[in-house]
Amino acid sequence: MKNVEQYLNSFGANVVKDAQTFLSNEKGSTDLANTIRFEVTATKDGFATKFYMADYGRYIDQGVSGNKKTQSYTDYKGIQQTSQFKYKTKQPPPSILTRWIKKKGIKGRDKKGRFITHKSLAFLIGRSIKKRGIKSLSFFQKPFGIWYGQLQHDLLKEVKEDIQTYLTSWT
Repeated sequence: MKNVEQYLNSFGANVVKDAQTFLSNEKGSTDLANTIRFEVTATKDGFATKFYMADYGRYIDQGVSGNKKTQSYTDYKGIQQTSQFKYKTKQPPPSILTRWIKKKGIKGRDKKGRFITHKSLAFLIGRSIKKRGIKSLSFFQKPFGIWYGQLQHDLLKEVKEDIQTYLTSWT
């Protein structure tokens, strides 16, 4: 089953590369992109391809509903799904948002045009996120769906090659 294993490794590499490219190019998020990886392992039934990423990647991929607005995402089959994640009572921690604000160089102002502290701005952004949620990027779902469709089409060819190789090695 050498061809199947090679094909699954190619499938995993393509999904990871496309997800990383989307995050890096579109959103400038290399931190999350660098955590995405895959692994092909032999099982008693054949092979398993597993994907891994930082825990918060699922929230970015599928979005998070707010307590006033529901967020949805497009799954790997191309079907609109409601996010399983939701802000209920808590909002994102100001410490994380403060770091993001500083990294982006954002300066908040009050109604009179005076600058406000990063901590105050982080609180306001957090409150907005709690209400509206986080929009889905589907950065993993989309490339997985594209390559999974290709996998369903091509995998039988690889199995056929492996069987032919196995049978010809016996003659």
